[in-house]
Amino acid sequence: METTIRVNQEIKSDLDKFRQYKNESYNELIRKLLFIAKLCEDNPKLSLETIKAIKEAREKIKVGEFYTEEEAKKILGL
Repeated sequence: METTIRVNQEIKSDLDKFRQYKNESYNELIRKLLFIAKLCEDNPKLSLETIKAIKEAREKIKVGEFYTEEEAKKILGL
């Protein structure tokens, strides 16, 4: 089931800045944000090493060093 949600322009702009790649859907972005929020709720004290790893991963994604879901499934034989 899909639905439409309304957000003001400032929120949309902030969401767009958080995208890791150009065609990332808002659904993917919101799922990722919810995952991060739940992770922070369950483990409120992320280590500096974890924070550094997250930043490095985001930078790799921004420059195109990642596999799409389809590519990962093919590699893993799923």
